Order: sequence, then C-alpha cells, then structure tokens
Amino acid sequence: MEGRIELLDHILAAADVACVVIGSSGLDEQAFLGRCKTLIPIIQKHDVAAIIAGDTRIAGRADADGILIENGLDALKDAIARFSPQKMVGCGGIRGRHKALEAGECDPDFVFFGNLDRDIRPGPHRKNLALANWWAELVEIPCAVMGGGSLQSAVDVALSGAEFVVLNKAVFEYTGGPVEGACKVNELLEEFGPKFDEE
Repeated sequence: MEGRIELLDHILAAADVACVVIGSSGLDEQAFLGRCKTLIPIIQKHDVAAIIAGDTRIAGRADADGILIENGLDALKDAIARFSPQKMVGCGGIRGRHKALEAGECDPDFVFFGNLDRDIRPGPHRKNLALANWWAELVEIPCAVMGGGSLQSAVDVALSGAEFVVLNKAVFEYTGGPVEGACKVNELLEEFGPKFDEE
C-alpha cells in the first residue's frame, strides 16, 4: 500500500488531474474506510477532488469531496439531499438516454457513462461515446466517460464532447510507468483534444 501511495503522490504532482475516484475493489467496509482515509489527504493536498464510488457512509466519514452513485435514482436523490452542495454528487450506472435524462432531472453535479472496471479494450465503449455526444449537445450538466486501456482513448472521449475522461489501466498499466502515462495523457489532450475559447 505504501508504494501505491507514493505512486499516486507522484502522479498528481506531475500531471493535471481533476479528480481521483476511489472504489472498494471488493474490500470490506473497514478496509475500504482505511484505504480512503489514507488516500484522500494525498489527493486533496494536490487540489484534486477525491470521489468515493458507491458508499455514502464512507464518503462522509473519510471527508471525501464527492460521491459517485451507481445504484439508481432513489439513492441519487437521497445522496443529493444529504450531501449537496457540501459534496459533489455524481450519477453513474446509466445505460441509455431515458435513464440519463431521469438522472439529469435530479440535478447531480456530473453524470458518468461507463463502468470503472470495464476498461478491458483499448478504446472506450462506443455506446458511452454516443451517450456523451448526445448529452453534451443537450444538457449543461458535465459528463465523464470511462476511457479504454490505451492512452489514445482519452482523446476519443474528449472529442465526444465529454468534459472529463476517466482512466485506469491506460495509466496504471502504461509500459513507461503510471507517472509517464498520466503526463502523456495531458500531452495528447493538449495536442489533439478540442480547444475551448477562454472567457
């Protein structure tokens, strides 16, 4: 665990990262809480948001910046009522346009298209890209999309109109190491991603 903490610290010091999503990876509640309490101060010291996936209790106890809700609208509404605006509340587990619009009506801080542990192919899932493209043209709420196992997938996500790309294996399993991988993602987005006019 100590090596992973140092690695995360190095990544966040070297690259431009908006947030880190922490999942339980099958840990029991106490172990997950311990992981979060260890990682969140490292994340926050770099002015990066720490988002807990799926567990509102631990998000509160570990002083996370936000929560990703993936188990339905009732859970989303409950989390928004309890935590917003003190913490960001995002909605995942969205499988189609109808569910996306229902989630949008709850006014979350962001929506997430994809599965955190399904970046098994080099590119992002085409359905997630299509949802992001449709959403970006229709709704002002920001969206994030799960990328694939390659660094290039970050560009594919950015060109869909999504405000944020979520990467896991592409960075952490990059042949040159995760720090270099994260920095290369920044370079790819700077070179090939969409350009936004500064206001």
